[in-house]
Amino acid sequence: MRHTYLLLCILFCASLSAQDFTRQDSLRGSITPEREWWDLTYYHLSIKTDIDQKFLKGTNLVQYKVLKSAQRMQIDLQSPMRITKVTQAGKDLKVEQDGNAYFIELGQKQTKNSVNEILIEFEGNPVISKNPPWSGGVTWKKDSNGLDFIATSCQGDGASLWWPNKDHMYDEVDSMLISVTVPEHLMNVSNGRLKSVDQNADKTKTYNWFVDNPINNYGVNMNIGDYVHFSEVFDGENGPLDCDYYVLRENLDKAKEQFKQASLMLKAFEHWFGPYPFYEDSYKLVEVPYLGMEHQSSVTYGNKYANGYLGRDVSGSGWGLKFDFIIIHESGHEWFANNITYKDMADMWVHEGFTSYSENLYVDYHFGKEASQDYAVGIRKNIVNDRPIIGTYGVNASGSSDMYYKGANMLHNIRTIIENDEKWRGILRGLNKEFYHQTVTTAQIENYISKKAGINLSKVFDQYLRDTMIPEFEYSIEGSKLTYQWKKVVYGFDMPLDIMVNGKKVRIKPSTKAQTKKFDSTIQTVEVDRNYYVTNKEIKK
Repeated sequence: MRHTYLLLCILFCASLSAQDFTRQDSLRGSITPEREWWDLTYYHLSIKTDIDQKFLKGTNLVQYKVLKSAQRMQIDLQSPMRITKVTQAGKDLKVEQDGNAYFIELGQKQTKNSVNEILIEFEGNPVISKNPPWSGGVTWKKDSNGLDFIATSCQGDGASLWWPNKDHMYDEVDSMLISVTVPEHLMNVSNGRLKSVDQNADKTKTYNWFVDNPINNYGVNMNIGDYVHFSEVFDGENGPLDCDYYVLRENLDKAKEQFKQASLMLKAFEHWFGPYPFYEDSYKLVEVPYLGMEHQSSVTYGNKYANGYLGRDVSGSGWGLKFDFIIIHESGHEWFANNITYKDMADMWVHEGFTSYSENLYVDYHFGKEASQDYAVGIRKNIVNDRPIIGTYGVNASGSSDMYYKGANMLHNIRTIIENDEKWRGILRGLNKEFYHQTVTTAQIENYISKKAGINLSKVFDQYLRDTMIPEFEYSIEGSKLTYQWKKVVYGFDMPLDIMVNGKKVRIKPSTKAQTKKFDSTIQTVEVDRNYYVTNKEIKK
């Protein structure tokens, strides 16, 4: 009856929560019939900027493969941006707008397996980000010399804030060309490799960047400024990797020193996660007028050339000041977010949990395992346990911000459970190989880790991803007998636990039912291994 009551409560709360979502949330967050019948193959996004008016005008050529016959297509573009015209084979198409979704009636027959294209014309004043990168939009700033300094950031809010696209994470475009026209005294830096620069008659230049690998929409970016460039070549697992750095002219000397950490990051992450996933597109760090974000092959940086997170150690352990948080964290997303990408925003922990954990592994690689444990334990102070990490599916809704630090600690727990660092490293590298350039679900990640670990970790995932309780190890001592069980856990929780009894390590397997273990001598002390994110409570007898 107790479990039935809990289930009814959950269902009731879910029904209340569902009322908070709108039709627009569903149109944005679900694989609608107008999305599912076609597969993205190529974009050519072309934009001309009017900086004085904070205005964008351009086209997006959308190429797609027909998966099944249909005539109605959904493209997304958020107000105040607007689609002004759509054509196919030179003919105007009928377009119906429903909020931020545009439904296009295609004239020519869409035959299965055919590859077709439409040309979308658009314009408008995109949303200005009020708090980048946490609120999406375009940031229009000036550098210290009074020159324009502009950047896009749109995770969560969606790339359709500033350009028209199929704005759902499940379908990544296979490749794309990004052409951005700016005043000739400025430079645009986007994703992939710079293929050409066109000098135009109206004193503007068009920068053409080609992305050779699949890319998620929010990873596409436009960065405009008085940039200078320097570079290096990293000797990586897959050969020479071009590393390019674009920074404001005034910060060149600081950048040359601070960005030495990029090669340290690549060494650590190729060790733990496998080869950098985008050798064809190179690796870039690009200075922007906000903190930074994980744009694929164009990682943006605004951490003021200091270690830590704007000079602060998020772990409080001291180790967080040994590295530049933005270089390490945002670059970690190249493996978890850009290589392995969630299908639905409800599973955003796949991006943020693994990438927060990558900070721990960076510390491990360069400073040792004990230092990494200090860091993992230290970041727990940031966990609030306000709601589950996994969000609501189908409505473009993420879960708790605990996806960062609680997600990282869950992974640290699993490493501790496995007790074999090479096996754990193999799992992390295996994930990036198995799901290379793919979109995934939480279930796929959970099942892969459990299978490769040889341990059923389903209840561990349920506890930390789908609940807010911190497992409590409850125990009592009576002479040489230790009685213990799990409290504050999901039904069936069965995570093993390492404890120190009289200074000697013992692995036990508590359950929700009390168990008793007898030791050879009177128990004086019991300590729980700090690497488990649990609490403990002794019951005095």
